[in-house]
Order: sequence, then C-alpha cells, then structure tokens
Amino acid sequence: MASSTSFPASGSRSKKPLGKMAGWLRQALSKKPKEMPRSQESVPSDGDTPPQRSRDDPPTLGPSAAAAPSPATAPALPLSQEGIASSTSSGRWSRDYDVCVCHSEEDLAAAQELVAYLEGGSASLRCFLQLRDAAPGSAIVSELCRALDSSHCRVLLITPGFLRDQWCRYQMLQALSQAPGGEGRTIPLLAGLARAAYPPELRFMYFVDGRGPDRGFRQVKEAILRYLQTLS
Repeated sequence: MASSTSFPASGSRSKKPLGKMAGWLRQALSKKPKEMPRSQESVPSDGDTPPQRSRDDPPTLGPSAAAAPSPATAPALPLSQEGIASSTSSGRWSRDYDVCVCHSEEDLAAAQELVAYLEGGSASLRCFLQLRDAAPGSAIVSELCRALDSSHCRVLLITPGFLRDQWCRYQMLQALSQAPGGEGRTIPLLAGLARAAYPPELRFMYFVDGRGPDRGFRQVKEAILRYLQTLS
C-alpha cells in the first residue's frame, strides 16, 4: 500500500539556507581585521619616537659617557724630575745657592759658560755669578762675603787673570777660612796655567785640570753633586 506521505523533488528544495550562508561569508570577508594591541616590549621602528624617560629613571650609558675616562682610570700627570737625589732635599735648601763661581773680570765669558753648564740638565744647580746676581748699589766686600756664606760650594776659576785680581785672592782666602780643610766645598779649576803656577795656599787640595775636551766642567759638576749628596 502506497504511503500518503510525499517527498519533494531534489530540484525543488528551498534555496534560502544556501543564500544565507553566502551572505554571511561575504560579510565576513568584507570586514577589516582588527589590529592587535602593540606590546610595550616591542622594538620601535626607525620612524617611531622614543618614549621620554622619567626623571626617576637611572641614567643610561651613552657613547659620550662611555668614552669619558673615570677619575680612577684617567692617566696621571707625569711627575717633574728632581735635580738632586731626595736625600739632599732638606740640607740643600738651607742655603740660597749650590755654588759660587769666583772669577776675574777678564774671565767673565768663561765663567758664564761654566754657569750655563752647571745650571743646565736635570741637576739644575743654583749658581751665584757676581756680575749677574750681586745686588746693585751694595758694597763689593759685602756681596762677596754674602755670596760665599750663602753657597754650599765654591768654584775658583784659577787663570792668569785670577792671580792678578786682588778681589779673587780675597775670595779665595775667605773660602779657605770658612772651610780650612776643603771638605769638598772648595773646587779649584785650573785653566791656562802650568802646574807650577798653582797658588801655594791651595797646594793641599786636588784641582780640576781645565785642559780636557770639556774644560773640566763635567768634573766640577760631579764634585758639586757629590758634596750635595752628603747633606742631610
């Protein structure tokens, strides 16, 4: 017996569900995707403006700060060279001069060359040269005595002119009276004289021969430094 229920033909099915699905797909495709929230840890691009730092944030180490040396690592300034050993620092400054150069007026050029040699170099000896360092208007005798009293050593530039000059003889006798035994303080420099012409008052002292290539200047300087090293 045939059923009374009838099925619609396949071609006659309703097209409404398919139309709704197509419309929903079109709406979904036409919508723009939502932007994702940017993370605070994301790296800014070249065009982005860097965020401003708060005053409470710690300072960053930039290129200029990295290049600047810290006080602990900065190179120290070179120390200045001392002319004399440190052992003579206290006794040396007890007098105004290290050496007084006694010479005749006609030997002024040779005395100036000797003083330039002694004052040069790392030793930087303090020399008294009469025509350069004497106080203008003062008495000659007073200046000669003051120069001897305020100097550790005395160099006697003994030449024919020295033997003829009465003031040079006075200085020589004054130097011997202050240091009768020599004690390394009185240094005779013989120049232009034979050994026989050496003053008899100085016969108990060794002298420096000025006939060498450096005219005895090096030996004179070494003798002065040797004496200064004995000071305490």
